[in-house]
Amino acid sequence: MEVQIMAKVFIAGKIPDKAAALLNATDLTIDMYTDDKLIDVTTLKQHIADSDFLITPLSTAVDRDVLDHAPKLKLIANFGAGTNNIDTAYAKELGIPVTNTPIVSTVSTAESTTGLIIGLMHRIAEGDHLMRTTGFNGWAPLFFLGHELQGKTLGIIGLGQIGQAVAKRMHAFDMPILYTQRHRLPVSREVELGAKFVSQEELLEKSDVVTLHLPLNEHTKHLLSTKEFSQMKSSALLINAARGPIIDEVALTKALKEHVIAGAALDVYEHEPEVSDELKQMQNVLLTPHLGNATVEARDAMATIVAKNVIAAASGQPIKYIVNGL
Repeated sequence: MEVQIMAKVFIAGKIPDKAAALLNATDLTIDMYTDDKLIDVTTLKQHIADSDFLITPLSTAVDRDVLDHAPKLKLIANFGAGTNNIDTAYAKELGIPVTNTPIVSTVSTAESTTGLIIGLMHRIAEGDHLMRTTGFNGWAPLFFLGHELQGKTLGIIGLGQIGQAVAKRMHAFDMPILYTQRHRLPVSREVELGAKFVSQEELLEKSDVVTLHLPLNEHTKHLLSTKEFSQMKSSALLINAARGPIIDEVALTKALKEHVIAGAALDVYEHEPEVSDELKQMQNVLLTPHLGNATVEARDAMATIVAKNVIAAASGQPIKYIVNGL
C-alpha cells in the first residue's frame, strides 16, 4: 500500500506494540511520547506543530488551543471509545476527522463491571483489607455478611453494546434486569437478555444494583445527583464504569455518608484521576483506577484500530469510526 512520504504521526503516550508494528511497515515518520507521566500541554503542542496525524489516549485533552498549534493535522485517532477529551466540534470546523475505538472494549468492560458488582455485593475488597490489617477470629454465622446476586434486581442505564453485554452476564446470575434509555430495544432482544424497559424513575426505585453504561455529553452530565439518589433503595448499590461526570460526586458522597444508598463501586471519577479523600475512606465504596478495558486483548484491538486509521488516512483510503461527521 502506497503511503504519503515523510508524513508524521505523533503518538501522545505509550500504546501497545501492535500499533508500532503496523505503522513501522509504512513510510510514516513516527514520533512517540514515552514518558510514564501523562504528556503536558506544552510538550503536546511542540510535537504536533509539524504532525500530520495524532494518536492520543483519552486521558489527554486536545482542545481548541492545542488544535490551533497543529496546522498540518489531518486526523485525530483517539485511543478510547469516548472522545470527550477532544473538542470534536472545533476539529470539524478545521476539517480534521476524529475517530475512536468502539466495540472492542465491550467484553472487557462488561467483565470488569461484573467483577465490580460481585466484589461489592460480596465485600471482597473489604475482606482483603481486613486480612491484610487486623485479621479475623474465624468463621462465624453472622460475620462479614454480604448479599447474593440471585433474585436481586439489576438496573442498567444505557443498554447499548456494553450494557447488553453486562445484561447477558448478569442474567446468567438469575438477576431480574430493568433498563432505561432513549429508545427501547426490540422485544425479541429484551426476551433474550431477560430485560424489561422502564422509566429511569422506576428503575431507580426498584433496583438493588444500578449500573451506568452510557456516554458523557451535555444530557448525561450529573444524570444522577441528589434527587436521583433519594429515589433509590437505601440498600441499593451504584456501579459506574462509564464516565465519571455522569455522577454528581459531591452528591454521591453525601448520599453514602447519610446512608441514602448502601454503597458504590467506581472505576471512573468526576475529576479523574483525582479521587476525594472522603470516598477513599469509605468501607462501602470499591475504587478501581479506570480498568474497564484494561486487558491485553482490548488494548491490542484498540491499537490496531488507531494504527489502521492513520495508515488509511495517509493513503487516501476510507477511515473507520469517525465521530465528528467528516
